[in-house]
Amino acid sequence: MPIFKRRRLRRLAVATALSVVAGCLVSAGAELWTWNTSRGHVYAEADVPAAPVALVLGAEVYADGSPSPFLAARLDIARRLLEAGKVRAILVSGDNRYWDYNEPGSMMVYLAARGVPAQQVALDYAGFDTYDSCARAKRIFGVDQAIVVTQTYHIDRAVALCRTLGIDATGVGDESVKIYEEPWRNSVVRERGAVVKALADTVSHRDPVFLGRQETTVQEALAAN
Repeated sequence: MPIFKRRRLRRLAVATALSVVAGCLVSAGAELWTWNTSRGHVYAEADVPAAPVALVLGAEVYADGSPSPFLAARLDIARRLLEAGKVRAILVSGDNRYWDYNEPGSMMVYLAARGVPAQQVALDYAGFDTYDSCARAKRIFGVDQAIVVTQTYHIDRAVALCRTLGIDATGVGDESVKIYEEPWRNSVVRERGAVVKALADTVSHRDPVFLGRQETTVQEALAAN
């Protein structure tokens, strides 16, 4: 093999190795930030301190409008927190960027069918990802303190984002849907990349995809008690 070709291959190998190392360092840094920021603020459902609002983060909704088991489990926790007096209102935040896909609307229907008063639920139709949901909860809905509800593989990132964005957030994570082994495993794997994105979002201080006008629905839900 010619010398120039060997040198080029060596440079490529070094560059590849450095890229791998850099990627590992960034990932480790994001994981450390997530853990450190959420540490001491994630609780079991029975132990979480009371807060005015439960923030339920969106997840898949099926074509018939019913929530996936992952989303239903989050909603059931929020409903129980409301019934136990741990929260006084529920903010459901999810994706409604297409007319035929409506996570918040489905979440509202699910809660109402299980006895949650509609006036105690506020809807955020532009919670396109966790960062957007947390940022809009603070900037658009005026939430200063909340219990974030999602699955356990996601809860540290969700709490870290909300706290970084100015919400005094605690979190409750669900593990009941761990019985769906493949979707759970896939979600855990995706979470490793999601924490890197979360750190990048907070460092960039980006605005949510859609900001919009101020909403008073959370305050109205709190006043409805």
